Amino acid sequence: MKQNFNLSFVLLLALMLGFTACNAEKNTEVGTETTEVVQTEPTDFGGLALYTLRDSMAKDPKGTLQAVAAAGYAYIEAAGYSDGKFYGMAPTEFKAYLESLGLQPKSTHMGGVNLENADQQIADAKAAGFEYFVIPVPPMGMFTAGKDGMGMKGSPAELAKILNTLGEKSTAAGLKLLYHNHDFEFKPMADGSAMIDYLLENSDAKNVNFQMDLFWVTKAGVDPLTYFEKYPGRFTAWHVKDMNEEGNFAPVGTGSIDFKRILAERDKSGMEFYLVEQDNTFGLNPLEAIKISHNGLEEIGFK
Repeated sequence: MKQNFNLSFVLLLALMLGFTACNAEKNTEVGTETTEVVQTEPTDFGGLALYTLRDSMAKDPKGTLQAVAAAGYAYIEAAGYSDGKFYGMAPTEFKAYLESLGLQPKSTHMGGVNLENADQQIADAKAAGFEYFVIPVPPMGMFTAGKDGMGMKGSPAELAKILNTLGEKSTAAGLKLLYHNHDFEFKPMADGSAMIDYLLENSDAKNVNFQMDLFWVTKAGVDPLTYFEKYPGRFTAWHVKDMNEEGNFAPVGTGSIDFKRILAERDKSGMEFYLVEQDNTFGLNPLEAIKISHNGLEEIGFK
C-alpha cells in the first residue's frame, strides 16, 4: 500500500514538472514581452541669476521665467525684492509660480537688507522657498561705485560684524547666508592685505560663507584656486560668467576663463551650486545669451 502511494506520488510529480517545463518552453518560443525601465539624466540643470534678465523681469516676470525654464535651467537666483514682494509677487505666490514651471528658488540677492529690516526680509526669503540669503555688496550704504571702480566705505571689521549678525539671523530662520564678491575685495588694501581674507578669517563659517564670482576674481588678477586651497569649503556657490578679449562679460564658454580647471576643484571649494550671470550682454539679447551660456555649461562639464 505504501509502495503504491509512493509510486503514484512520483508519477504525479513527474507530470507536474513536465507541464511546467512545457509552459516555460512555450513562453520562450512566443517571447514574453518585458518592460525595461531606462534611467535618463534630467535635461534641466544649473542655475541662472535673474539679474541677467533684470529688464525683462521688470516688464514681464512670468513670461521671462517661462523662457528661463525653456532654456534648460533648473533653479534661479532672484535679484528683485521690494515692498515684501519678489518681482511684484508675494513670496508664496512667487514660490508657487516657480514650482509650476519646474524651477527651484535657490538663492536671492538682498541688497537692501539692514539690521532693522533683516528679520522681515529673511522671513520673506524663507516663505518664497529660498535656501540661501545672499548679500550682493557691502550693505547699509557701505558700497561705493564710480569712475574709479567699486569699493567700500567703512572697515572690513565693520562689514564682518554685520555679516556675522545677519548670518546668525539667517541660520536661526533655516537659511544660509552668503557674501558675493566683486573685484575690490580681492585687491590689496593700504596695508597690502585683501579684504576678502579678513572676511573669511573673521566670519563664523557656521553662519557665513561665500558666493565666489569667478569673473570678478579673475578681473582682480587672482586665481580662484588659490582661495580654494587657502580657505577650503568656504565658497558654497559660484557665479559663472566668462570674460572676452576686452575684459568684458561674455556668455559662458565663449571667453578666456578656464572653467574646466576651476570645476575640477569644486569639492575643495565647497561649491554646492552655481549660477550663470552676465551683468551686461552688450547688444546681444539677454534671453539669447542665457541659452548660449547654458550650452557652454554642458560643453564644459558643469552638468
